[in-house]
Amino acid sequence: MTPPPKVWKIASTADAAEARAALDHIITVAGAPPLERARFTTLLTAQLLRCLDRHGQWELRFRVRQTDAAHPARLDVTVLPVDSHSSGPGDEPTLTCQLARPPAQEDVEADMSLPEALLRADENTAAVLRLLDEQEGLVRLHREELHQTNQGVLALHHDLEAAALVQRELLEAERSARAQAERARRLLTFLADASAAISASLSPEAILRALTGMLVPDYTESVDVWLFDEEPANQDTDHPARTRDHSAAAVAAARTGRPQHAAVHPGDLPGVDDLPPSSLSPHRALLAIPLTTHRLLGVLTLTAPESGFDADTSVMLVELTRRVGIALDNAHRYEQSRDTAEALQRAQLTDLPTVPGLLLAARYLPATRGLNIGGDWYDAFRQPDGSTLAVIGDVTGHGLHAAVVMGQLRTALRAYAAEDNSPGEILTRLHRMLRHQQPELYATAMIVRFRPGQPEIVWASAGHPPAVVRGSDGGVHALDDKPGVMLGIPLPYTYRDMRVALQPGSSLLLYTDGLVERRAQGIDVGIERLGQAVGALTTADLEHDVDAAADALLKPLLYESERDDDVCLLLCHMEPLAEREPDL
Repeated sequence: MTPPPKVWKIASTADAAEARAALDHIITVAGAPPLERARFTTLLTAQLLRCLDRHGQWELRFRVRQTDAAHPARLDVTVLPVDSHSSGPGDEPTLTCQLARPPAQEDVEADMSLPEALLRADENTAAVLRLLDEQEGLVRLHREELHQTNQGVLALHHDLEAAALVQRELLEAERSARAQAERARRLLTFLADASAAISASLSPEAILRALTGMLVPDYTESVDVWLFDEEPANQDTDHPARTRDHSAAAVAAARTGRPQHAAVHPGDLPGVDDLPPSSLSPHRALLAIPLTTHRLLGVLTLTAPESGFDADTSVMLVELTRRVGIALDNAHRYEQSRDTAEALQRAQLTDLPTVPGLLLAARYLPATRGLNIGGDWYDAFRQPDGSTLAVIGDVTGHGLHAAVVMGQLRTALRAYAAEDNSPGEILTRLHRMLRHQQPELYATAMIVRFRPGQPEIVWASAGHPPAVVRGSDGGVHALDDKPGVMLGIPLPYTYRDMRVALQPGSSLLLYTDGLVERRAQGIDVGIERLGQAVGALTTADLEHDVDAAADALLKPLLYESERDDDVCLLLCHMEPLAEREPDL
C-alpha cells in the first residue's frame, strides 16, 4: 500500500529552500546516482522559483513508491496551489527521481538545515564535474581516433567519388534505356489493342467512336475526321470527335498524301512535314494524317495534348491511322456487299397472294450485325387445284452467294409444285438438285399445303425449326414430328408428307431460326418464348389485322437492337367458315 504523501507549505524562499534541502537529503541517502540527483534538484529548484514568481501559497507533496526490481523505489513530487483540489494516488507527479533503494522512515522525516544543504549541493556539483572530466577524456581519445580514421577516409573519398560518378552515369543510362523500352512497349501494346478494337467492327461509325475513345485524352485532345466519299461519321455527342472546317494541315495532307504537323515551333517528327500554326488551333499543334489504302479515303486530324506530339507517339499515330484506313475501307466494302445482298434478297421475296379463307402476313428482317444476309426466304402461292402452298426456308452461308442459291431454290420449288407434287415430293426433288448443283451448301425448308374446305394441312420439313400452331380454342403447340434431313447433305433421302388437323379459326406460324436462336441460349428456349407470344394473340387480333399480329410476334423476341442473323416469319390464319367471303 502506497503511504500518503508528505506535504510542505511553500510561501517563501526559505520554505522552498528547506523543501529542496529535505528532498535532496532523501534522494542522497536512497542512493540516487549523482547525475539523477543533479537533474532532479535542478528541475525542482526551477519549479519552486516559478511558483514563488506567481506568488500565493503552494503545497509540495511527495511520496516514495515501490516500483519494480530494476528500480526498487521512486520519489514522486507534485507542486500545487494550496486552494487546488487534492491530488489522488493516480495523479501524475510534477517530478520524479529513481532511487536505488527505499529511504528509511527517519531519513524521510529528518529536517535538513540550510547550511548543510548548501554544502551538499556542492557535493552534487562536484560529482557532475567529475563525470564531465571523465567524459572529456573519452572525447579526446575518440577525437584522436576519429582524426586517424578521417585520414584514411579522405584517402578513399576521391576514388569512391569517381566510382560513384561512373555508377550514376551507368544507372542514368540504364534508367533512360528502360524508360524508352517501357514507353515503346506501351505504345506497341496500345497500337495492338487499338488495332484489335477497330478491326472488330464493320461499322464506320463504330470504328471512329472506338478510335476516339482510345485516343482521347491520353494521346490527343480531340479527333476530327474528314472522309471524302461521305459525311464524317463522328456525330456522337458522347465522344469529343467533331466535324468542323478543315485546317490547312488537313488540306495539305489530302493534297500531298503525307502527314502534316502545324505548330508554332517545328516538331521535327519522322516522316512528317512541318507547317505554320493553324488558325483553327493557334495554341495547340495539329497532326493531320492521310487515311490511305489503295486510295485516299480522307484525313484524320489530331489536336495535340498539352505535352504536344513526340517522335515515338507520332510514329505510332501514323501507323494506327493507316490501319484505321484499312478498317474503314473494309467496312465500306462490307456495307456495299450487305446492301447488294439485302436488295437481292428483298427483290426475290414475293408479294403474298389473296386467298379466300386464309389470312397471310410475312416479315423479313435483315441481320444488324455481320454479313448475315441472303439466306432466309418465305413464299406463298396458289395452285391450279385451288390449294395454297406456304413455304419458309434458310440457306446456310450468307451474302450474295447465299442469296443467289436462295433464289434458285425458290424458283425450283415453284416449278416442282406446278407439277402437282406433294410437300414431301417437292423437298425430295430440291434435295437432289442441291446435292448436285451446290454440294457445299445446305438448306432447311418447310412446306405446308392448305386446301379450301379441308380442316387439315399436309406438311413436310427438311431440318427446319418446327411450326407453331394456335388452335381455334387458343391452345398452342409445335409440330414436333421428327423432320427430315437438311437439303443438300451428301446422302439420298426421301421426305414424307405429314398431316395434322387444323380447324377454321386456327393459325400456323412458320419462321427461321434467327427469330428464336440466341448465342447465350438454346433454340428450345426461343421456341418456348415464341409459343407464349403466339398464345398471347386473340382470334380477334388475327382476324382484325393479321399484319399487326405478325408485328406483335416480333416485338417480344427481337427486343434487342442488334441481331446476328436475318429473320423470316410467315403467319397463316384460317378464318372461321361463317366469316369467309364467297370465292368468286
